[in-house]
Amino acid sequence: MSKIRNWVVDPDFPRQEQLENLRYYKYAATDKSLVTKYILRHYWNWAVTLFPTWMAPNLITLTGLMLMMINVVIILLYVPDLLYTDETPRWIYFSFAAGLWLYSTLDNVDGKQARRTGTSSPLGELFDHGCDALNCTFVALLQAAALGLGHSADAAILFLVTVVGFYLSTAEEYYTGVLYLGIVNGPTEGIIASCLAFLWSGFYGAGSWHVPLGEIESLTWLASAVGEDMTFSKLFVWGMIFFFLLTHLPVCVYSIYTATQGESFRQRFGVLVNVTYPIALYTMAIILWILSPNSTVFEDKHWILFTITTGVMFGLMASNIILAHLTKSPFPSFSGILGTLWLMAILIAVIPSFTGWRIVSPSMEYLALWVLFSFSVVMYGIWASLVIDGFCRFLGISCLVIRHAEQRAVASSSASERIQEQDALLQAQEEGTPQSSSSRKNVYNTFA
Repeated sequence: MSKIRNWVVDPDFPRQEQLENLRYYKYAATDKSLVTKYILRHYWNWAVTLFPTWMAPNLITLTGLMLMMINVVIILLYVPDLLYTDETPRWIYFSFAAGLWLYSTLDNVDGKQARRTGTSSPLGELFDHGCDALNCTFVALLQAAALGLGHSADAAILFLVTVVGFYLSTAEEYYTGVLYLGIVNGPTEGIIASCLAFLWSGFYGAGSWHVPLGEIESLTWLASAVGEDMTFSKLFVWGMIFFFLLTHLPVCVYSIYTATQGESFRQRFGVLVNVTYPIALYTMAIILWILSPNSTVFEDKHWILFTITTGVMFGLMASNIILAHLTKSPFPSFSGILGTLWLMAILIAVIPSFTGWRIVSPSMEYLALWVLFSFSVVMYGIWASLVIDGFCRFLGISCLVIRHAEQRAVASSSASERIQEQDALLQAQEEGTPQSSSSRKNVYNTFA
């Protein structure tokens, strides 16, 4: 690990003052989803009992991410063009549904396992949300394959809506200190809708998403409203955009704005600019790159490589925000990531549009994608290794194993009652239920 530290600019990353702020860590979340409250919470409480108490929560999280990665490999093997044919095996879509559902289950069980084993820590939240950030890319690829969108602008829309939504939620948590999930949210209703879409493709084939509404007699009323050539795949994509603009974007912006109350309007506006400009530049660079007539990302079917590459970059952006939140550090700027994307966008799209000269050939673009992919994975791996190592050394824990010395005694009645109290308190907090003053005094803190 010391050798790796010599490769980075700051050999003391993460800095000691950042790690010291972990002492003030306290998990806070609000989940307004009725599906979670009345159905899924009971399912998760049962699911956590299936795991042995020696299994580390982060290992549960990583297992879910591996299941999603396996499904991405299945895409590469069976539907690399993200299209549909009669020869496409339908079992892959059932695999998509199972993988995403299990990921969601494990993603919600890991926190319960942490409280169950007495191993909750800031590293758990960082590891959990970091995996979620990477999973945004995998979900978008599975959706594109299950809907038979191909390497197209519609596939790009699904990817961008997913990552932008996750970015805003992460930025919102940074400023408010609370992970907020609305009545209709992506991690709950969004995943359920995606799983149902995958199951539909498994039963009826991905081609069923491309039947024009005008050809379905029972849906002529809908076809007259949205157009007879409109397909279900288009409705799915536009539905994602609609719910993002209606239920997610306004809530995040409003929450961040109200979290800065007490400051001047200029300062509050500056916060919004500070939050929005990185993801705006990220999105604009991607759009300029892939929609340029000089780009061959869609034409030569490089969208999967492009998505994973920019998805790893996004994962690093989101994880840096989470790290800043946990260590009470300034909001990150992402100059390196954004500079790299904009360099490619300028070379492929901007300069040729003014000069008429094609600077980057198709083969050079493909090579650049592989170079960016390799560099992004290596840099993400180094960053994650340094952060995890720093957290583990400071907290005296292991990432993927529960050591006997660090596991609290949960067998005693008092410890068992404390865990039950923590679960009840967290559930009340997520539901927005007021707690008594005595309950608030017992809010879980890593160093309590």
